[in-house]
Parts: sequence; C-alpha cells; structure tokens
Amino acid sequence: MTAQHLPQTLIWATRGHSWGFRFLLNGGHPDPLPEYERNFVGLETEPTTYRRTAGTVALRFPDPLGRKDAAGRIIPHDFVVSGDLADEIESVEDGRQQIWPRVARTYARVWEAEDPPSIADLDSPTHANSGDDERADPS
Repeated sequence: MTAQHLPQTLIWATRGHSWGFRFLLNGGHPDPLPEYERNFVGLETEPTTYRRTAGTVALRFPDPLGRKDAAGRIIPHDFVVSGDLADEIESVEDGRQQIWPRVARTYARVWEAEDPPSIADLDSPTHANSGDDERADPS
C-alpha cells in the first residue's frame, strides 16, 4: 500500500533504524504537530496507549516485529486516527489490527534507510517483504 492509498485521516509518527522520530503521514494537516500534541498530551512516556477524544483516537504501540533503532530501543508507532476509521478502534489491540496492516509494508521498505523517507519514498511501489512482514501485513 502506498502513501496515496493510506487514509487522509491518519497521522503517523515513528522513527527508523537510523533516522529520528518524525511524521510519515500528516492526516491531511499542513502541520500535524498541534493535532498530535493535543491527542497525546499526558501520554508522552507511555510505551503503549489508547485514548479516545472528540472523534479521534490516539494510539501508540511498539513495532509489531520488535524492530529496534541503532541505539537498541524498540521503535514505537504513534497514530492519531480520525473519521470512520477511529470509530472501529476501541483498544490498543483493535488499533494494531486495524492500522498496522495499512502501514506495515510501507514501513518495512523505509525503516532501515539511512535518511528519513520522503513522500516519494512512501509512494514508491511495494517491494517484496520477508515472511515476517507478510505475517504482519495480511493484505
């Protein structure tokens, strides 16, 4: 799935093996940071979290494949979900099942890059994944 096929109602922030924490999807916001901060206020240190507020869901979970950054830290995936997709999420596990398959292949392609991915990187065709990525992304 390429970035153009990912929902416009999804903000996604994470880090890669070598690149630091950044937004990979902006949820249709020119600057996703205020929306992200509004949804994650008070949850900054929680490794796994779910919070529903006024039509959005803040969701954080560790990388489902246990990937770590160059410093050996488990990589977190933070999402702000809105719209109809948010209505389907009632827990961290719901979020993992609903959201991760939408981004797993994209992330598998970019997480080991030396530099953070550009929008063009996210839109490039899907490359073959390892068996672990296939299990994480059943689509």
